[in-house]
Amino acid sequence: SGGEQSPCLFQFREDGFLVLEHFFTAEECDSMRTQIQRIIAEMEVPAHCRTEFSTKEDEQLQAQGSSDYFLTSGDKIRFFFEKGVLDERGNFLIPKERSISKIGHALHARDPIFKQITHSSKVQELGRKLGLERPVVVQSMYIFKQPGIGGEVTPHQDATFLHTEPLGRILGFWIALEDATRENGCLWFIPGSHTGGISRRMVRAAPGASTCVEFVGSEPAYDDSRFVPLPISKGGLILIHGEVVHKSELNRSESSRHVFTFHVMEAKDTSWSKENWLQPTPELPFPSLYT
Repeated sequence: SGGEQSPCLFQFREDGFLVLEHFFTAEECDSMRTQIQRIIAEMEVPAHCRTEFSTKEDEQLQAQGSSDYFLTSGDKIRFFFEKGVLDERGNFLIPKERSISKIGHALHARDPIFKQITHSSKVQELGRKLGLERPVVVQSMYIFKQPGIGGEVTPHQDATFLHTEPLGRILGFWIALEDATRENGCLWFIPGSHTGGISRRMVRAAPGASTCVEFVGSEPAYDDSRFVPLPISKGGLILIHGEVVHKSELNRSESSRHVFTFHVMEAKDTSWSKENWLQPTPELPFPSLYT
C-alpha cells in the first residue's frame, strides 16, 4: 500500500526535496562506477578539445565546436572536462579519468547499465507513488566532482535549464554512488524555495549569435544562511523538485563524489519549451519512465 509513504510525499511537497537513504544497493552503485570506467577507457577526446589556439578566429571556432558538441549531446554519450586539464594541444595534464567533469546526456537510453537503473522497478514504483501519470526521461548525467578540482555549482533551479509550461513538471533523481559529505561537495538546498516560480531561463541563442545559449532574467542573490546541507550515503537518492534552489561547493577533499542523475518530466498536459537547449530528436524521443 502507498499509505505509509504519505509522510514522505508531504515532506517533498513542503521542502521541494526528499532524501531516501539506501535506495540503491552498493552493488548497483558499483555496477555504474565500473561501467563508467569502461566508457572512459573507450573515450575519444572530442576534436574541439584538441584544437591548438592561435588566432581569435580559431578561438571562435573552438567555442562554436564546444557549443555544437554540447547542444547535440541530448541523444548521445558525451564528455565534458574540468577547466585546465588539457594543454593547448589537447593532451591531458592529468590522468584522463581524473579530468572529466561529467558525461551526458543520454546514458539512460544509450547504455544498458544506466538504462536498467533509470527504469528499475523501484524507480517506477516511486514515480507511481508520486502520482506521475506519463513520466518521460529527458536527460541523464554522470557527475564526477573530482578530488581537489571538482568545481562548485552555484545556486540554481533545474527548471532554468529544463523549462516546461506549466512549471512544476520536472523532477530530478540524484543518486549518490559514493558517500556525499560536506567535505567532498554534497548538495545544499533552501527548503521551501520551490514555490515562487523561476527567476532565470537558459534558452538557445539565435543562429549566428556568439554563444549557443543565453540567459533571460537573472539569479537573485540568495542568503547563504538559508541553505541546508544534505549529506547522503552511497546508494542514497535525493528527489529534487524542478524549482527548488540548490547548490554544491567545491570538492576540497581527497575523495571524489560520483553521482548518477536523471530528470523526468510529467508529460501529461505539459509542453516542453522549444527554446530549451535540450530537444528530443527523431533518433531519441523522450522515453517513457514506465516500461
